[in-house]
Amino acid sequence: MLFNFLYPLADEFALFNVFRYLTFRTAGAVMTALIVSFLVGPTLIRILRSRQNGGQPIRLDGPESHLLTKRGTPTMGGFMILLAVTVSTLLSCLLSQTVNL
Repeated sequence: MLFNFLYPLADEFALFNVFRYLTFRTAGAVMTALIVSFLVGPTLIRILRSRQNGGQPIRLDGPESHLLTKRGTPTMGGFMILLAVTVSTLLSCLLSQTVNL
């Protein structure tokens, strides 16, 4: 999506020409996913911790240290990863191209 907005400006500003390179958009997507996960992560963990009263269930046959350290750990951390990857993919993909399957 950023390609569709910024690449047409490459005629006026040569810096925006880098958006046509796949490697630049890939690096931008990685950095965007990292920033989104850092910004959304603490809030999402706080929300998940309040919604999941006990957190992750702890097995009794596991190590003794897990009874103390893993108590209250929220699950669904994969949701944060999927959110960051989805946002960064939508921002760095080419919306003008279609895929023929």
